[in-house]
Amino acid sequence: MQHVLQSEGAGPGWVLLLAQLPASPSGPRVALWRRARAAGAAGLQNGVWALPGTPGHKELFGQLAATVRGQGGSAFVLAVSAPDEGVEAEIVAQFRADRAREYAEFAARADGLLAEISKETGAGKFTFAELEEIEQDLDKLAGWLEKIGARDFFPGQDRERAGEALQRCREAVARFAEAVYAAEGLQASGEPSAGPRRAPDAAATDGQGRGAR
Repeated sequence: MQHVLQSEGAGPGWVLLLAQLPASPSGPRVALWRRARAAGAAGLQNGVWALPGTPGHKELFGQLAATVRGQGGSAFVLAVSAPDEGVEAEIVAQFRADRAREYAEFAARADGLLAEISKETGAGKFTFAELEEIEQDLDKLAGWLEKIGARDFFPGQDRERAGEALQRCREAVARFAEAVYAAEGLQASGEPSAGPRRAPDAAATDGQGRGAR
């Protein structure tokens, strides 16, 4: 049975998950930690997770609570109204700090991709294998940023800067792809180059013109 306590007069507020699991085995505690972090939940204290009080978040915490109880632990979901401004600011700061760390790591990975492209460009390593690997890294970056953005409930300049970093990576990959196509004698579309135009063969012209009559 799901335990939900609604504070009197609660607005959007927060939804809290209070969960306790046996120390051993550690698997269930790790799984809970991963699911809560993937949702963007902030760990306020040991075993206490918080999310903005949306219906989707309440449903998620309800599912996690049921899982915890099914694994021999105890769990409660509490929907609470916004606390006083000081506490509210501390909670929001925790969310922003969590996302700031993720955006910082994303920026480092983006810089790493740009450095790799610069290295391979300097070495003239314009091969399909290298392009494929770089494009895969770009796809991973884009997917990762999408996940971070989905759990960034209080966005600021970090998100904007991350988007700009991803765009720089996209542009660098596009330039590298063009260099690979050129090295392989291909157009940017990946189609074989048409090459220089040749004057029509006189015999062929004659056949198409006079011979047809």
